[in-house]
Amino acid sequence: MEKVVLLIGGNLGDRQALLKEAVLELGKQFEILKLSGIYETAAWGGKSSGNYLNMAVLLSTDKSPMEVLNIGLEIENALGRKREVKWGDRTMDIDIIYFGEQVMQTERLKVPHPMMSNRRFVLVPLSEILPHFIHPQLKMSSQDLLEKCSDKSEVKRFASSLF
Repeated sequence: MEKVVLLIGGNLGDRQALLKEAVLELGKQFEILKLSGIYETAAWGGKSSGNYLNMAVLLSTDKSPMEVLNIGLEIENALGRKREVKWGDRTMDIDIIYFGEQVMQTERLKVPHPMMSNRRFVLVPLSEILPHFIHPQLKMSSQDLLEKCSDKSEVKRFASSLF
């Protein structure tokens, strides 16, 4: 069994209800070990119009990284995800941040997520659930990555939990 960290979030529709639905759907496929609180952030990348709600999910699975990716894409689609503009508005985005300590670089999937160390909206919820986990390439803990992150955008606690 491998421990996997996902970041889930979106900025369209009933954002909190969509997060809850995504977690429920993930729970049908995986053992969910831990959920971060929910955080609200401004759009990152300049192409979205509304604030996002994001959270980190720690799960356990015996599935391959590509199987986890495909399940995430199916859940995004079921929750109304439309891929029209890169970094654009969306109902749901499910990104694999870590897949255990694996490092992989394929056309479809890069793990650890290559942009995670530059994004406070990833590092804040990640540091909440795995503050001492060491990035397999950067050799820094989640907490250290957050402290050294050059992104200074505000990441506000929105809710403690979904349930």
